[in-house]
Amino acid sequence: MFKEIYNYRELLKSNVKKEIRGKYKGSFLGVLWSFVNPLLMTLVYAIVFPFILKNSQEHYVTFLITGIIPWTFFTTCVCQGTNTVLINGGIIKKVYFPREILPISVVTSALVNFLISCLIIFIFLIFSGIGFSFNILFLPFIILIQYILQLGIVLITSAIDVYIRDAEYIINFLVQMLFYATPVLYSSSLFPEKIRWLLNLNPMTQIIDGYRDVLFFKQMPNLQWLGFVFVISVVILGLGIVIFKKLEKGFAEEV
Repeated sequence: MFKEIYNYRELLKSNVKKEIRGKYKGSFLGVLWSFVNPLLMTLVYAIVFPFILKNSQEHYVTFLITGIIPWTFFTTCVCQGTNTVLINGGIIKKVYFPREILPISVVTSALVNFLISCLIIFIFLIFSGIGFSFNILFLPFIILIQYILQLGIVLITSAIDVYIRDAEYIINFLVQMLFYATPVLYSSSLFPEKIRWLLNLNPMTQIIDGYRDVLFFKQMPNLQWLGFVFVISVVILGLGIVIFKKLEKGFAEEV
């Protein structure tokens, strides 16, 4: 599979470019929406939580940004990636290429947008006076874990969606519910130790906390938990590859 993907690397590269350009095609602001969307989300939550729910987190807007932008990366991958095989059904019927290129293109293009959006985080860190520390060196490792996790999920959901058309709507609903079970708007430390393990069952909890540790709190992330999530992500990726390869045999007939 990896050899095939390598042989079709130019197709993968062009497909990633198409995903990035196509997302904002015809839009007046274009790629600037990568900045505008998370900023608008942050504005809404920054108003609701401190004033209505009496959240007392210092530098709360920056705290939000460090959670919302990684979460947007996650939702973009999963929601757009789930129906990528169906959307490209016409091409699948006409031309042979490694089908894995489709979900890989979605996740990789979302990664590019995420890296661009990270500029917002850096700007907020600078102007809030928080700044940076050497712990930012752990940032690429956290990004890698999230990329692997999301690619594994998208390989599974995109393959299943071909056979179960309702999967797209179910996945979108589950992602919305998962948002509230992930410490994006709040800190996981707010929960007592006795029930915090429930939050830790969600891999995105450790990933979001990892971003916050190295960016917002300027401290070393919990490497033990991140290592565990890394292993889980690799397992999910492995399962995703197996499931995708198993189901892709019927893609041409089903799409």
